[in-house]
Amino acid sequence: MTYPWHLYLMAAMYILAGMMHFIRPKMYLRIMPRYLPNPKLLVTLSGVAEIMLGVGLCFPASKNVAISGIIAMLTVFLLVHFYMLSSKKAGAGIPQWVLLLRIPLQFALMYWAYWYLQL
Repeated sequence: MTYPWHLYLMAAMYILAGMMHFIRPKMYLRIMPRYLPNPKLLVTLSGVAEIMLGVGLCFPASKNVAISGIIAMLTVFLLVHFYMLSSKKAGAGIPQWVLLLRIPLQFALMYWAYWYLQL
């Protein structure tokens, strides 16, 4: 089965995002909520998850499982987005309006992934 190009775009986006966890881990460590244990491990695991889920989107046998995983992952990532709104330091110097826009963006990304369950 051939999927639309934008599904592969989504896959590439998650693979690249996951790779960034290993290329620039300090960036992700800065935004990790302080109340979560072992931030380095969590950054590594989230990077691995994004890469695996992105790759999973590319194959019919794993596409729907990957989509479910992406939606679950994005739901968990809302913790980070709300944490970043909790203080100026937690926001890592990102303007407040950008932090606020990231929350509806998470839901848009969830919907985008959900849309492919129909294919």
